Amino acid sequence: MSLQYKIGLSYILVIAAVLVFLNTYPLAMSQQMIFAAKESAMKSTLETMSSALSGLSELTEENVGEALAVVEISGVSRAIVTDTAGKILYDTREVGNAAGCYVFYTELVQALRGDDAFYSSYKDDAFRSSGAMPVIYRNETIGAVYAYEYDRFQAELLRGLQNSLLSISLGVGAVVLTLSILLSKLLTGRIDDLLAAIRGVREGSYNHRADVSGNDEIAQIADEFNNLTDRLQVTEDARRRFVSDASHELKTPLATIRLLTDSILQAENMDEDMVREFVMDIGLEAERLTNITEDLLRLTRLDSGVAEEAESVEVEPVIRRVCHSLQLLAAERRVTMEILVENECSVRATKGEVHQILYNLVENAIKYNHDGGFVRVLLSANAKWAYITVEDNGIGIPEEDLSHIFERFYRVDKARSRAAGGTGLGLAIVRDTVRRRGGSIEARARMGGGTVFTIRMPLDKGEKE
Repeated sequence: MSLQYKIGLSYILVIAAVLVFLNTYPLAMSQQMIFAAKESAMKSTLETMSSALSGLSELTEENVGEALAVVEISGVSRAIVTDTAGKILYDTREVGNAAGCYVFYTELVQALRGDDAFYSSYKDDAFRSSGAMPVIYRNETIGAVYAYEYDRFQAELLRGLQNSLLSISLGVGAVVLTLSILLSKLLTGRIDDLLAAIRGVREGSYNHRADVSGNDEIAQIADEFNNLTDRLQVTEDARRRFVSDASHELKTPLATIRLLTDSILQAENMDEDMVREFVMDIGLEAERLTNITEDLLRLTRLDSGVAEEAESVEVEPVIRRVCHSLQLLAAERRVTMEILVENECSVRATKGEVHQILYNLVENAIKYNHDGGFVRVLLSANAKWAYITVEDNGIGIPEEDLSHIFERFYRVDKARSRAAGGTGLGLAIVRDTVRRRGGSIEARARMGGGTVFTIRMPLDKGEKE
């Protein structure tokens, strides 16, 4: 069952219930009010007749007629007086007067037993009401009075009310049915637009947008959907660019290896030193392939969200191990390394992650430095965060490139980066690792030349403030 059908049916059922109530409750209440009014009027008439006869010790045709001759009997179609045997002593009906006959209406039988009785009904477009009351003399029942009314006038009024309500109900029903169809189409039409957009995105069309106007919840869902597709488009573009860049990065060393091996195989009398040099170049390209593959695997693990359980890691010893392991590279480049520790602190991560972060940053600071330059690593902390700053006075990074250096395979100077052995993934790994542990990293140009990287990571909860 479609949503449009459900919404339309819900409207119709609700309005149908209201219309049924409108066509039953007022009529039922009107009938009850008419019944109550007729009972009251009939009791008044019966009491008047009974009071006029209560002074008689015995009821006869003569004395009953004389007693009721001065009484105005109105509001009823017929009035009857009987003795205790049920013999009619008085009858107001002109045609078919039943005086002298015996009658045993249910109401009269009850009245002769000493009880008042009243009945009223509505059928065949008429109200029929009847009632009876005993005639008492000195606490003894000496007869009964009976009245009957046949009323078509009020029945016609009730019938007119019923027809009016029915006409109103039909009009309201037609209007509501039309509106329910229009509203359900309007509502479900907007949902259909949203579904069409979802199906388009499911098929891979991430640039598809849901065009739903308004300020209600459906429009808000459409806005959230469009925001989601924007993010999906960005992610898809990044994925495609990543695949393209990765393919290119892997293709370059493979092409070099293929060229070198073809040169060795095609040369008939190649010098042994030349062969050794080619083989060494092949080894370097293979090492580069290995580095790229390892970095890609690290990024894959980061993207999967699977992380090793964090532990408390003291940062200063890791800094000193990283600087010690890069001491030879720094000596070759004649770069001086300096470690400054303002506060000893620990962070929540793994030793491998902290080592990977610092190694990438310090190695880059050495590789892209000048002869005689320096690399400074500063560790500080406040009550909540640990700050690691890696500063150098090297070649620096242009301002327009600073916002892109953490993107995968992004290089400021591609030729120089490849010559330095970089894969273009190191800073991306650093950023993703830091973020996964709840931290952040930023880069800025150093006044006087060079670059400053600042890492902020949450302190270990067990750390004393």
